[in-house]
Amino acid sequence: MSSQKYVNISRGPVIEKNRDLSQLNTMGVPVQAKRFTEIIKPRELSALYSSGFFEGTDPIILGGGSNLLFLNDPDRPVIKISIPGITITPTKEDLVLMKVGAGEAWHNVVSNAVENNLGGIENLALIPGTTGAAPIQNIGAYGVELDDCFHQLTAFHIQSGEFKTYRSEECRFGYRDSIFKQELKGKVVVCDVTLRLTKKNHQINTGYKSLAGYLQENCIEDPGIEDVFNAVVAIRQNKLPDPADIGNAGSFFKNPVVNESVFKRLQKTHSEIPRYRLGDDKYKIPAGWLIEQTGWKGKRVGNVGTYKNQALVLVNHGGATGKEIFEHAMRIRNSVREKFGVELQPEVNIVGRNE
Repeated sequence: MSSQKYVNISRGPVIEKNRDLSQLNTMGVPVQAKRFTEIIKPRELSALYSSGFFEGTDPIILGGGSNLLFLNDPDRPVIKISIPGITITPTKEDLVLMKVGAGEAWHNVVSNAVENNLGGIENLALIPGTTGAAPIQNIGAYGVELDDCFHQLTAFHIQSGEFKTYRSEECRFGYRDSIFKQELKGKVVVCDVTLRLTKKNHQINTGYKSLAGYLQENCIEDPGIEDVFNAVVAIRQNKLPDPADIGNAGSFFKNPVVNESVFKRLQKTHSEIPRYRLGDDKYKIPAGWLIEQTGWKGKRVGNVGTYKNQALVLVNHGGATGKEIFEHAMRIRNSVREKFGVELQPEVNIVGRNE
C-alpha cells in the first residue's frame, strides 16, 4: 500500500498513513505503520496533544530504529523523533554542559565532543541510535555508562501534554535500564539530553580488557580521549556489522548479572569463563561468550543468523520477518539456559505480538 498524508487540523506535523518502516529499523524488517509522524520541534508534540492525537493511544517512539524488533505491523501510531541541535555551555568548574536534541545521531555527538576536547563519552563511540534513546537504555560500553556523565533531560508527557525535566537521580539508572523502560515506558518522549563533560583533566577509562589490549598492541602508553575514541571505533568496526551492509540491532541480549553462588557453580565446570565483578556478590557474564559456547556463533537458519565475529549480534541476511528473528533469538536463549542454567534477557525492545 502506498503512503498517504494529511495535515493535522491544528497545523501540527504531517500524519502519514501506511508508512513503510523497513528503512527506519536497522534490522530491516518490512513492516508498515498505520499512522506515522516525524517530530522536528518539541512544540509539534504539543500540537499533537492539542489535536487529540494521543487520546486512547500508546504510541511507539522511534529514534534511529537500532534497538527494536518489530514482530509485525504495529497497530499503534509511530512517532519518529528527529529533534536536532547541539549547544555547549561552560560552567564555573572545569566542566561544560552539552545539550543535545533527541534526534541527533549518538555517534555524531561523541565525535563532536572529542573534536572539542571534551571528555566523558569517548568510550561510547559508534553505538548506533539517536541521543534520545541513550538515557532510556542507559547505554554503556567499554567500562562507561551514560549515567556517568548524565546531567538531565527534558521529556514530554503524552497524557498530560506537559514537559518535565529529569535529573540523574530521578531517572533511576541501572544496568541497561531506567525509569523510562519501567513505569514511564511509552508515556514520555525524550526531547533533549544534557551531558556533563570535562574540559581538562579527563578521567581516561581503559580498564576494559579488549580496550586495554588494543592500546597496548598499538603502543599507546598514555592515551587521551581521542586515542580511546579511535580505539573503540576500531574495535567495534572489527566486531560488529554495519546495519547499512546487513540488518542488525547491535547487541541483542543483555550481559546477564549473576550472584556469587551461581558464578561459582559455572566456574566449576567452565574455569575459563570470563566475568566482570560488580560488587561483593555480583558478576556480569558476557552473553556473547555464553552464546558462542553453545555453538551459535556464525550459524545461519534460513534468513536469520548469528554474526560471525560477535555471537551477541543477530543478523538479517535478507527477507527475514520479525517473527523469524525472534524465534532465532529464543532458540539461542533456550540453548544457553539448558547448558548454563542462565536466562538471557533481550536488550532490544520487542514490539508487537508473537503469534
